[in-house]
Amino acid sequence: MDKDEVFQRQISAAILQLRLRSPFFSTLALFSRVIPSRKFHTAATDGRNIYINPNFWRALTSAERLGLLAHEVLHAALLHVPRRGQRDPLLWNVAADIVVNGTILAEPGFVLPKGHLRSQQLEHLSVEEVYYKLHAQPNLQKLLRLLFADLLEPDGEFEANVYAELEQYWLQALQQARALLEAQGQGTLPAGLLREMAHLSPSQLDWRTYLWRFLVQTPTDFQGFDRRFVGQELYLDTLAGEKLRVFIALDTSGSINIKVMALFLSEVQAILGAYPHLEATLYYTDAACYGPYELSAEIPLPRPQGGGGTDFRPFFHTLEGVLDDPHNGVCIYLTDGYGSFPAQPPALQTLWVLSPGGIGTEHVPFGEAVRLLPEA
Repeated sequence: MDKDEVFQRQISAAILQLRLRSPFFSTLALFSRVIPSRKFHTAATDGRNIYINPNFWRALTSAERLGLLAHEVLHAALLHVPRRGQRDPLLWNVAADIVVNGTILAEPGFVLPKGHLRSQQLEHLSVEEVYYKLHAQPNLQKLLRLLFADLLEPDGEFEANVYAELEQYWLQALQQARALLEAQGQGTLPAGLLREMAHLSPSQLDWRTYLWRFLVQTPTDFQGFDRRFVGQELYLDTLAGEKLRVFIALDTSGSINIKVMALFLSEVQAILGAYPHLEATLYYTDAACYGPYELSAEIPLPRPQGGGGTDFRPFFHTLEGVLDDPHNGVCIYLTDGYGSFPAQPPALQTLWVLSPGGIGTEHVPFGEAVRLLPEA
């Protein structure tokens, strides 16, 4: 038996051990091909395959091997290779390592190979947020350049169709891993995963336009804009000092799967970055209402709560108790639409953001409705 065959048998055995420790990580690992390669000092991923130096692998303990597999497969599944864009490769790699290592070490019983990066002050953030904070510390950047990178640089930019195919591939993997957890009665995702998933898909909606429509009340508010000015975006200058209060309701009921949740979280991130004077409050909702959570573009989204049935009434009832003036704000409700609506329309302006496969926009009894498109 040659060395490569021995290596592959050890990898297979490690994935079986990983299944006992974490069915979630082991399911993701099955979507990657692990290839022995002495080209890399330790291990690396190109976003689909995982490359491990056999000499490095042999020096690891059994527990460290499981941590290494989880580390590389999370890099791939969370699209850390194509998400880098034009950012500094090594600094991005360090930011991604901090987030991934924090996610793994938050799971019971996991260890990582010696010398791994960890920052408990930063690991609760997204990779983009960690990168921004590291970028502001030039002395730290010099030190980090002594480390080995494990995110391989592509040949040129990722084309849109390649990115979309890779994203679809790993969303399917995440969906299967989540389904396995639920089938085994272990419905909790690893800490930090949903926050990272919010960055997998770009926002579909032009939130600057939508929020402007709610801010400027005219008799033709939902019929379009004054075309003399919209092309010049003059409304942005006019409203630069205005404030808009937004109440975001995110459906976390059992009918919202992990793929739809990723779409919703992407839209929430886009809302926060769309308007400079936004005052945003988030509620998670199923048959109950969880919150409030005050949001900003600099604060990571709180961990979702829910998983039960769907009832829209508790959210609107909650707002009745906190709003002095129902005309001073707007509600954005992200849902599939399958639930119990209030008998009477609330005074608060409401925009329903419906998931692919949700109810028809014509079945929303009040407010305005828009549908997100399914993933290509």
